[in-house]
Amino acid sequence: MTNSTNVPNRLKNETSPYLLQHAYNPVNWYPWCPEAFDKARKEDKPIFLSIGYS
Repeated sequence: MTNSTNVPNRLKNETSPYLLQHAYNPVNWYPWCPEAFDKARKEDKPIFLSIGYS
């Protein structure tokens, strides 16, 4: 299912149904991974953490 665009983001390879429903959002999402923390550290940016919603 696509939400906003036909171009997937990094969440396309996740197994979580919650993360997969956001795989086609036009947002540069990262899953919880070292790459996300490295990027935030290098760019001196905070981590925005989504814990889901219903």
